Amino acid sequence: MDRFSAAERALRTAAPHELLDAVRHALMKQYAATTVDLLMADYAMTILQPVAALPYTAEPVSVHNSAPGRAFGAQEPYVRTSDCPPSVSAHLPVTVRGDRLGVLSVTLPADQGTPEALRELGDIAEVLGHEIMVAERDTDLYVQARRAERLTLAAEMQWQLLPGRSCSRPEYDLGAQLEPAYAIYGDNFDWSASANHLTLTVTNGMGEGIDAALLTNLTINALRNARRAGLSLADQACLADQALYGQHRGALHLSALLLRFELSTGLVEVIDAGSPKIWRMRSGTFEPVELEAQLPLGMFEDTLYTVQHLEVLPGDRLLFVSDGVYNVASPQGERYIEKALARAAMNTRLLPPSQVPRAILQEVSGHRGPSRSADDAMVVCLDWHGRG
Repeated sequence: MDRFSAAERALRTAAPHELLDAVRHALMKQYAATTVDLLMADYAMTILQPVAALPYTAEPVSVHNSAPGRAFGAQEPYVRTSDCPPSVSAHLPVTVRGDRLGVLSVTLPADQGTPEALRELGDIAEVLGHEIMVAERDTDLYVQARRAERLTLAAEMQWQLLPGRSCSRPEYDLGAQLEPAYAIYGDNFDWSASANHLTLTVTNGMGEGIDAALLTNLTINALRNARRAGLSLADQACLADQALYGQHRGALHLSALLLRFELSTGLVEVIDAGSPKIWRMRSGTFEPVELEAQLPLGMFEDTLYTVQHLEVLPGDRLLFVSDGVYNVASPQGERYIEKALARAAMNTRLLPPSQVPRAILQEVSGHRGPSRSADDAMVVCLDWHGRG
């Protein structure tokens, strides 16, 4: 058995909570590694936390100005050499289908840090990412390593709903972020892809805390139930609408954008049921996508929803933002939507979608100034590549 296969087998046969021990032992034995560390990105995507240390006592590493942070941000291995003692430090992104989980940091003797070894270590980091995703069904270790502080119960419920924070396929790249990461209320996003379609849902529930989280949970699961039953986009909206109205009789409702992309053509079915909005960047022009507004889900009994149609072209970037972004006012009273959003979109146009939401939310915080946010905020970024 070659050394890569031996390391891969060690990961696949390890207990869920012992993945780090397994990869560390395998890399020390097969690659003569002297140190092996796993760092997980926290919910706010600002720090990387060592898995081996208990939550709240770990020394975090900055995403912005550290060697592991460079590998995490660029999504490419970052390698440094040292002369005393002669060694090679490789920081390798741990990513699963575009969803950035963290970084595997490995130190090797200088004579072992060959290009072939570094390529194999990059592949091992990818295998480790897949094993972490599976292991999270059976252990809290990796989830705990992602939090720099305790989540509110509402935030715990919301994060458990999410499909991930980024996703990549040949036809598109997706990235999303919620803020405040440790105390979110009703904003949420969901996506699912098949061989021919991408379904994307962006929601903004009313209320705060547990009430908002319960409302969002009911909506997302109603939409998933309808989608998995093979219903059309309009019927998905109707089923979720009925579930919410049946539970709350119109006292609580939820705003949503529902989109279904045809991967082969770029044709999009859209239902605009409330406050989340779409902006499009095409050929250097940034503009809102105007849609026919329909009633939020759960407001009235037996609401009928109709589908609108759009087309996305290769090179298009779509931004989906909640009212907690575009309604934020500066100390002078200027809403973020008026000028700052377009400026932020242009400033981040060269960033990949996985990094755009975090960057825009940082600019939102600067626009708001010292005042505390009265609402949670969400940004979803989609780059469309198309097929062929």
